[in-house]
Amino acid sequence: MTAPLLSVRDLAVTFHLRGGLLRPTRHLKAVNGVSFDIAPGETLAVVGESGSGKSTMARAVMRLVEPSAGSIHLDGDDITALRGEPLRRIRPKLQMVFQDPYSSLDPSMIIADVVGEPLTVHGVATGADRDVRVQALLEQVGLGRYHMNRYPYEFSGGQRQRIAIARAIALQPKLLVLDEAVSALDVSTQNQILNLLEDLRRELGIAYLFISHDLGVVEHIADRVAVTYLGRIVEEGPTERIFAKPAHPYTEALLSAVPIPNPRVQRSRRRIVLPGDVPSPLAPPPGCPFHTRCPHVMDVCKTVMPAHTPMAGGGSAACYLHDPQATEDSRCAS
Repeated sequence: MTAPLLSVRDLAVTFHLRGGLLRPTRHLKAVNGVSFDIAPGETLAVVGESGSGKSTMARAVMRLVEPSAGSIHLDGDDITALRGEPLRRIRPKLQMVFQDPYSSLDPSMIIADVVGEPLTVHGVATGADRDVRVQALLEQVGLGRYHMNRYPYEFSGGQRQRIAIARAIALQPKLLVLDEAVSALDVSTQNQILNLLEDLRRELGIAYLFISHDLGVVEHIADRVAVTYLGRIVEEGPTERIFAKPAHPYTEALLSAVPIPNPRVQRSRRRIVLPGDVPSPLAPPPGCPFHTRCPHVMDVCKTVMPAHTPMAGGGSAACYLHDPQATEDSRCAS
């Protein structure tokens, strides 16, 4: 077995919201006890509704927000509590591409400086050597030397995201965190960027933590999928198994909402509509976080958080439907 490149255990992120004069401080659990691994060269996609904790999880891995609990190991190093210079030395291994290509680039800098800044900051290259490296990076993402002296406003959204990717791979990272990196692009540009990411993964051996709400994109790019709900991972496994045979009711509902290009099949398929809204992370329900909306809810779901049960085909699901004892107890109670 290959040792994981990234190993996250029991990660939690809590935001403390200060109250007013007569209101106490409230605690928002954005990420609650999340664990996962990413192997070298692997793509793990994290999916879920808005507010499920996907982006906070990604930023915690990047150490852009502070974890409240848990551990993050990157390439064997515990980066959970690193600060200052020790954290800076880890940065070349771990880079990020943000969602909005329009706000992630400094509009006052020419592209040579945007892409070359990591090389300068980390003392990798300066002067003419830096320019040579920047040109090679731009060519690697489908741009060229003639783009180096232009400003970000002169580029389309897809070109800006290519520039952001060039900047992210400048230090030859082992892991790239992509936070909704294609969601702001039109469909044809999305496909181009996804193909570029696949090419870079093959050429450079980079692993991806791919945050997305678009299951169609995820099916195309991911090796494994983790499904999040209210700050927790409720199911994870190989992409093929997740899409062919989802084990958690929430995963089933998400997949039922993905449109199918064949109109006849689309009209005949069963759409799962979940009742109610996602509970507030300020006051999460006891037990399984999904029990307030689950069509298969049992009494035990309302009080005890289910453990992850291994699934045939790989991965696991945190659901009592796959716990023989729980389902037997439910039948006896009814």
